[in-house]
Amino acid sequence: MFKKIILIVAVFIVILLALSFGELAFGQVFAWISSLTGVLIRNLDELFTVVSAYLQAHTGKVLLALLLTVPASLWILGSRRESLGRPTSQRRIAIVLAIFLGWLGAHRFFLGQIGWGLGFLVMAWIFIPLAVVLGLIDAIRYLFMDDETFAATQLH
Repeated sequence: MFKKIILIVAVFIVILLALSFGELAFGQVFAWISSLTGVLIRNLDELFTVVSAYLQAHTGKVLLALLLTVPASLWILGSRRESLGRPTSQRRIAIVLAIFLGWLGAHRFFLGQIGWGLGFLVMAWIFIPLAVVLGLIDAIRYLFMDDETFAATQLH
């Protein structure tokens, strides 16, 4: 019962903070990215433009990075196959993804819920604070689930 109350209070606080500071926070994030890169970014459209320009200017580097990422990822996943297959590990990975990339639906894609992941992408494109709030709510839900419930309800 106590976990449920904490969950409800945490969800309320996350929603309240997102509604209060969501757009301001993303403005700050874009300003920080702009100060690091020297490229002015005010919204997702400009971010897409900057990423597209980078990909066109540095296609060789991106392809080389992809070519090096595939074998390295396969090696890491192969060596950790037993531990990554357990619901506890998958739950932990889903929590981290939901916290940091939940607004893009990365946690849903990781769990094999492609439709929900695409829904998060569309939501982020339309109204990003809502996508952030829902990603954080998922992180809180996963945090308070036990491993059996997580495996039964989230893994496909």
